[in-house]
Amino acid sequence: MIREFRLLFILALLLCANSAAQTRKERAWQLLEQGAGSKNFSSRAVAVRVLGLLPADTHALAMAEKALQDEEPSVRIAAATALGQIGAKRAVPKLQASLNDPDIAVILASAHALTALGDDAGYDVYYAILTRYRKGGGNLLEEQKRMLKDRKQLAKLGFEQGIGYVPFAGFGYGAIRALTKDDTSPVRAGAARALANDPDPASGAALAEATWDHSWIVRAAALEAVARRGDPSLLPQIEHALGSGHDAVKFTAAAATIRLTTIRDARATKQ
Repeated sequence: MIREFRLLFILALLLCANSAAQTRKERAWQLLEQGAGSKNFSSRAVAVRVLGLLPADTHALAMAEKALQDEEPSVRIAAATALGQIGAKRAVPKLQASLNDPDIAVILASAHALTALGDDAGYDVYYAILTRYRKGGGNLLEEQKRMLKDRKQLAKLGFEQGIGYVPFAGFGYGAIRALTKDDTSPVRAGAARALANDPDPASGAALAEATWDHSWIVRAAALEAVARRGDPSLLPQIEHALGSGHDAVKFTAAAATIRLTTIRDARATKQ
């Protein structure tokens, strides 16, 4: 009798614990839903942004997809970022549509999400930012040209998202100072780094061309991307950077040269 009572008591405790856990989860969802529907755009952005912590969650996915249509750019940025982290392929068409957003920060967030989801459309954005042309030699739309020429907007974007775009650990204080100027180089450097993973040969050629850029931070980022691509055919096109007067450029060029030469020699040995 005592044993049966203990079993019933333990079962009751387990049921209570399960009920409490379920209540906590329901309350948590209510908090996120309230935040995502708040009249305060800052609250909406935060609530949507943290949805990225819930990979493969269908409810989080639906909320982020809805937020991609928000009137406030910061919320759309948060939505695109979250969708890339949630990792659901079904979000790809909506993210592709966001590449036509009137706000360049939203476009960049969508491009990053697309590449995270394995869709190469995101690389087209980075290519356009780096070269100011579309792949295939086509011209940019007037609105796209205006965004890329808006130095203040790009500089602001570079400052706000600079940690993600500029390799501070390698380039030091000079990179931090670059973010304080009315300069597009931090964003273009980020675009160069992103193109390291684009399999399109056109991006490799664009990176080689960018090693001649007027901005040292873009040149260094392009050289880093060339190294990461692992394409030895680009070796002759980056040799000039070994004679640069800027440490970040010449040292990155040296490392890229060593890496690509090693790859080339290893391939030759296997043949």
